[in-house]
Amino acid sequence: MTTPTLPGLDLPATGGKDVKLADLRGTRCVLYFYPKDNTPGCASEARDFAALHADFAAAGHAVFGISRDSLKSHENFKARLALPFDLLSDADEAACKAFDVIKLKNMCGRQVRGIERSTFVFDANGALVRAWRGVKVPGHAEEVLAFVRGL
Repeated sequence: MTTPTLPGLDLPATGGKDVKLADLRGTRCVLYFYPKDNTPGCASEARDFAALHADFAAAGHAVFGISRDSLKSHENFKARLALPFDLLSDADEAACKAFDVIKLKNMCGRQVRGIERSTFVFDANGALVRAWRGVKVPGHAEEVLAFVRGL
């Protein structure tokens, strides 16, 4: 990641909103990057964060999912899974670049560029307090929740 604080990026969000990442200062937050809407692993991860949403809120943390998918795709994904948090669209990869989550991955024997599943926790000052990279979905949302409860 190029910066240990929330970058000054403006991303379109579900619900017709725009989220300025720098404006999240003052709010503790969890940003999780995932490869693609409507894929099994990403749906599982979203369901896990959704199931714990009230616990994250009780711990004082907002949760946002981020991928390169379009806002329309995000709206459908959010509705299909009844997600209680917003998804942010990073179609131009500005946030992906700022957080250094674009990696070469092997798919079906060939290399493709894609998002490395990653999660970042920020304090109320917008400072990064923990990062997970190369995330495996099972148990991850619970691990992040345990971490934020300990802050």
